[in-house]
Parts: sequence; C-alpha cells; structure tokens
Amino acid sequence: MARILVIEDEADIRQVLEYNLRQAGHDVTGVERGNAGLALARERPPDLVLLDLMLPDMAGLDVCRAMKADARLRHVAVIMLTAKGSEIDRIVGLELGADDYVVKPFSPRELVARIKAVLRRQSRPTGPGEVIDVRELHLDARTQDVIVRGAAVALSTLEFRLLFFLAAQPRRVFSRERLLDEIWGSDRCITPRTVDVHIRRLREKIEAQPEDPSYIGTVRGAGYRFLGPAVEG
Repeated sequence: MARILVIEDEADIRQVLEYNLRQAGHDVTGVERGNAGLALARERPPDLVLLDLMLPDMAGLDVCRAMKADARLRHVAVIMLTAKGSEIDRIVGLELGADDYVVKPFSPRELVARIKAVLRRQSRPTGPGEVIDVRELHLDARTQDVIVRGAAVALSTLEFRLLFFLAAQPRRVFSRERLLDEIWGSDRCITPRTVDVHIRRLREKIEAQPEDPSYIGTVRGAGYRFLGPAVEG
C-alpha cells in the first residue's frame, strides 16, 4: 500500500481517483489547490503525488518545482495529470522531475496501472555496488547522496537511478530503448525522448561544462555511455 496525494481541482475527477486508488489498497488524500497540497506533502511526505497541471492558485509545474527543491520531497514520485497533450508540455514536466505524464481523459484502471509501475521503479534496486567514486563525482546508492566537486547535488530518484546505472557500467554504450527498459521498466508509456530530457538535466547538474561533458557521453546513432573508469565501494 502506498500513500498517495491527489492534487486536482475538478471535484468529479478527484473523487473518481480517490475511489479507484482506495479500491486498489492505497492510502489516499485529495486536495483541490496547489498550496494546500504542498503543505500536506511537507507535513507528511507521500510516496506519490498525482498532480493536475492547471490549478486555481498555482500552476502544477510550480508545485512540482517546489517539491523537487525540497530535500524531504525531491524523491517523491510525481505523475502529472493534464488536458494539455503537446510535446512541449510533456518535456517541461519531465525536465522538472515528473516521473510520468497522463493526458485527460484517461482510464482510471490504466492510471492505477501506471501508478503501480512508477512505484515499482521507485523501489527497484539501483544496480551493482553501493558507492561509486569517479574523479570529482561521488554516488551513494544507500542514501542517494550525490557529491560533485565537493558540493551536494539534488537529483530526483529517476535521475539518480539513471546516473548510477551508467556509472556502474563505465564505457558501455546503452541505447535509449535499453535505458527505458532498465530505468523506467517494460510497462512504461513514455518515449525515448524522455531519456534525452533526463540526460540533459543530469549534465546541467553534474558537468562543469554541460556542452562538453566529462561524465556522460553521447555516442551518435547508438545512445549514451559513462566516460571513464568507476571505483566502487
């Protein structure tokens, strides 16, 4: 059973979500405003947040941004719910750290399955070893701590899993499809473009020069690889 927070201003949709999630065995709390949702999340961090993009008091993107900036909430899974289905909206949500993106109208049964998939990915082991040190990069799978050039860097759970997976197998090239299977799971409903978004975010956070990366390299026509040897602890 997971603790799920639903932030959705349309009462009918919120009630349907709450009912179906409770039927699936989850502990569910629903609110209609972003500020109220943030306050509840900070008071009692949930396992997952269903977040409407269009809220009356603040944009769902701003709620997601605030969560990912909060040390206690940055690892909480986020699934965005919205009537917007354009590629740019989807990319913005993923760049802010959302784990999935569902366009209205949607099937409650499908959404419950998507939630199950996201929660499964959150709990999946990261990979071999627990600590990796590469030059000025330190990764600890036990705490999800990331230290770059002596400073702590905040990564979402998905970002950490992706970075750790690559770093644990240095110089090996992984296609976007393989990374989707390994990090997002075979039951994913997202596209290879998602990998590019997360790689760009990782480079912006860990590389001294994102346009000339020293940790995550691109192999044209093939995918991505971690550059240089890893020393595991």
